[in-house]
Amino acid sequence: MIERGHPVLSIGAQCRLLSISRSSFYHEPVGETEQNLDLMQLIDKQFLDTPFYGSGR
Repeated sequence: MIERGHPVLSIGAQCRLLSISRSSFYHEPVGETEQNLDLMQLIDKQFLDTPFYGSGR
C-alpha cells in the first residue's frame, strides 16, 4: 500500500493521500507478556467456574 522507496511521493505524502497518520504507519504493536497471558487465563478460569461472583443480587 505504501512504498518506502517511491521515487516521487514521500511517506508523509502517501499517508496523507490514504488519510492515515504517519505514526500509525510506523507503529509496530507489541504482544502480551507471558505473565499477563497467565493472569488472563486465571481470570478466565475463575469466571467460568463461578460466573455469579461479583454480580448484584
